Amino acid sequence: MSRGTPPVAGYAASVPIRAIVFDLFDTLVDLSMDGLPRVRVREHEFPSSLGALHDVASAVVDMSLEDFADTVFALDKTLRAERYDQGRELPTLERFERLMPWLPGAERAPELPLRLTETHMRMFRGQVSALDHHPEVLTALGERARLGVCSNFSHTQTAFRVLEEAQLRWHFDVVVVSDATGWRKPRPEIFQATLAALDVAPEETLHVGDNLKADVGGAGAMGMRTAWITRRVVDPDEKLREHEGPKPDLVLEDLAELPEALDELPDVGEGV
Repeated sequence: MSRGTPPVAGYAASVPIRAIVFDLFDTLVDLSMDGLPRVRVREHEFPSSLGALHDVASAVVDMSLEDFADTVFALDKTLRAERYDQGRELPTLERFERLMPWLPGAERAPELPLRLTETHMRMFRGQVSALDHHPEVLTALGERARLGVCSNFSHTQTAFRVLEEAQLRWHFDVVVVSDATGWRKPRPEIFQATLAALDVAPEETLHVGDNLKADVGGAGAMGMRTAWITRRVVDPDEKLREHEGPKPDLVLEDLAELPEALDELPDVGEGV
């Protein structure tokens, strides 16, 4: 497939679109955690990997499922506030490494954080669905611009595995994951890393994603063009009315609309 980057027809010749960057989950592939095994913790029942994680930990740790869940939830609350409030990523492996001092006897099993990570990510991958038409769409787009991925995700290896299993990995010149950069969208650092890897300027780049704050707001604030994918968004009109950041340049129900929509991409500052 050609990786040439000619100006997109219909777009100002002085600022051609040379790269298109995609969010991963609910943009390139679908993700629903409802298929995880249901776990009951006291009066609450919910889909979760907690039961499987508890089974793994129980090989070395004597702790009930309820106590294990309480410990994980308490630590997650602390770590997520510590990281997410600053726009920082919390890598899955580090999350489980930080859990070890809270699990009596875990010091006897230094491999436990990795085993927990592998278990959780294996179950996570099972909740991902590929869309059959996306490879064809990306093939068409790859003939017009360089393609990249910019994803908020806590485990880079799993992100690559998801792309490979969906038959999408080979379409992309660059894959940037927050686990590797340390920063989450909408922070500018992860977009800057993506632009640098693609060797393009913000105004030469279209970012495509499903999250108005992280994808549209973050990329728009960087000066990138944006396309909002609403296929899995509940009540897109209401979400757009509530959105206080930069508006999307394109609003698309499905990724299949993007090749044609590129020809009608409005000038900078003329988003919907």
